[in-house]
Amino acid sequence: MALAAGLFAQAPAASPIMSAPAVTATISPASTPESEIEQSIRKKQKRHFNFTIDDHETDADHGKSDGDIPAKVIPIVFITMLAVFGMPVLIVAVIMYFGFSKTRALHRTVRLMVEKGQPVPEALLNPPPAQRQRSDMRRGVVLVMVGLGLMIFLAAVNDWEGGAWSIGLIPFLIGAGYLLVWKLEGKKDSAPPVP
Repeated sequence: MALAAGLFAQAPAASPIMSAPAVTATISPASTPESEIEQSIRKKQKRHFNFTIDDHETDADHGKSDGDIPAKVIPIVFITMLAVFGMPVLIVAVIMYFGFSKTRALHRTVRLMVEKGQPVPEALLNPPPAQRQRSDMRRGVVLVMVGLGLMIFLAAVNDWEGGAWSIGLIPFLIGAGYLLVWKLEGKKDSAPPVP
């Protein structure tokens, strides 16, 4: 845009063919068409392409400040970008650090055991995978409560009218299903074995 404005601001070249003798006239620079065009382009540039930070521009033509960027916005944008793009990197770095420190502690323990001549148990180097028991009761209770909360929220938002509250039935019924499975499996496990 600046190059295009520069092209418009240049004076036209004198024609090589002159049939009449050159007439000299004094024309004030403010009234030439080129300077008027140049001034209008500068005004448009300032209006459309110029921005200021915290009203530090002193140009008299640029009195309005609707397109200006206040100085308070820059730290807010920086913090937002840091939070959006920096937090995942930070989370991964923390996870990797704790994994590394756990492995380093394990290696230090094994080294001390070897230095003292103690046997290194295989379970220390290859621990069995942790098997977590399924807790259908826990899942059921959580989903039932989420469903109830969603039903009450959607009913209250719509002034207790309409059927939007019925969306909460989905997690509620899934939670009821988990509770039913938990109850049925509990009875099956507690039944005496058949001889």
